[in-house]
Amino acid sequence: MACITNKLRLAGLRPTRQRVALGSILFGSGDRHVSAEMLHAEALAAGEQVSLATVYNTLHQFTEAGLLRELAIDGSKAFFDTNTSNHNHFYVENDGSLLDIPTGSIRVDGLPEPPKGLKISHIDVVVRLVPDDR
Repeated sequence: MACITNKLRLAGLRPTRQRVALGSILFGSGDRHVSAEMLHAEALAAGEQVSLATVYNTLHQFTEAGLLRELAIDGSKAFFDTNTSNHNHFYVENDGSLLDIPTGSIRVDGLPEPPKGLKISHIDVVVRLVPDDR
């Protein structure tokens, strides 16, 4: 718990009971991809009494503080990635899961010059996968 408390403080967030509890679930077992609904179910299973709205708010606060990276899939499904480095993903359509693509596996060439006063922060590439029915 002390590690999560320090992580929150370093990110400029007050370590409330709910943030610490959700942060412990999120960051307690390595890099992962979660939706708000997945985290909410895990929190309830761990005995934490939090609403889905609180989970959404906390995930967005963690994202704004740089602790998470949000990935929008299909415009309606959002995942939150604990690995905030610039990397790309496979999306397995039949089960809705995300997997990291190994670094260096994708090269993006020919990017347009951004408008004056703006710069490219990162590029999200999502490669969609379906079962190979051979």
